[in-house]
Amino acid sequence: MNQPADITIPPDLGRRYGGSASGRAWLASLPRVAGHCLDRWQLEPDLAPGALPWHGHGAIVIPVRGTANGATGVLKIAYPHDEALVEPHALAIWNGTGAVRLLAHDAGAGALLLERLDGARSLQDEPMDVAVPVWGSLVRQLGVVPDGRAEWQEFGHVAARAEQWSDELPESWERLGRPFPRWLLEAALEVCQTRGAVGRRSGKDVLVHTDMHYLNVLARPGAVVPSASSDQAGSDQAGISQAGSWAAIDPQPMVGETEFAVAPLLWNRIRELPRADPQEGLQERCRNLSSAAGLDAEVARQWSLAREVENALWYASKPGHGGDLARSLWVSSTLAGRTLPELPAAHDLPAPGEAAG
Repeated sequence: MNQPADITIPPDLGRRYGGSASGRAWLASLPRVAGHCLDRWQLEPDLAPGALPWHGHGAIVIPVRGTANGATGVLKIAYPHDEALVEPHALAIWNGTGAVRLLAHDAGAGALLLERLDGARSLQDEPMDVAVPVWGSLVRQLGVVPDGRAEWQEFGHVAARAEQWSDELPESWERLGRPFPRWLLEAALEVCQTRGAVGRRSGKDVLVHTDMHYLNVLARPGAVVPSASSDQAGSDQAGISQAGSWAAIDPQPMVGETEFAVAPLLWNRIRELPRADPQEGLQERCRNLSSAAGLDAEVARQWSLAREVENALWYASKPGHGGDLARSLWVSSTLAGRTLPELPAAHDLPAPGEAAG
């Protein structure tokens, strides 16, 4: 029998999953599962004395080293959920091009052995004239066209998600007491109906990383990151040339229109929009991201509007998320061309994961 690994659960992860029976069971299973994987793949933890494992929103990530060859990697053990189940299939298709490389996979344990990236260096901290072209180049690499491999059968379709929202969003809006004006709901439903129909008959299906925000793009170790430049064309070229130094993680993969991927970059880093006209700044950011990735900016705007309305309804259903709700409503209504006047100013909105002030 495999011995449980001597690991400490990061406090944030413990708080997030300690409130439910299933969450507590998962937390309790981690030392045993980690021990199984370390033994199976001949690994040992590669943490400094007293250091905690890394973690994301729904997974623990343990830096590891091969006991036989010293090769480095990370062991990721995810809380069981739909996105975690399909993640290895997407990583296998990308095979390290534009995304973190999958080294091994244990489906029963919910564990992935992955290339080790630099967790301290993400696009979140890069200037926008670096982040945008790097992101755009990675999106181009990740947009793989479906082929005959069995992995493709595992992914949901973006158009199907739109059709689902067409049914669910009105019901949620009514049940939650109509938390925003009906015109904004109808704007999102129009997108769902239009893009859902187009997506079903489109021949442009690709694999889409649906959660590719700035923190989900990490530098590869030793990467030389280009510096910011006042020369936008030069900075674009530098960012593109450096795309191989970065890799996407946590893909939440689906199949469909690539424009679905733009939204997470619009609901992050809002405080960096121009103070004089943040509304136009958001629209311009959507256009710039779309241009960098070779996408249709209008389709990206539409998908982003619908995704943020869906987010707004999720936040409206969760106590303590008033700031997140305000942010989602600001983004969605601004993309719809009619920023709701009762909302806080753009630069007063909390960032995702940040408590409202």
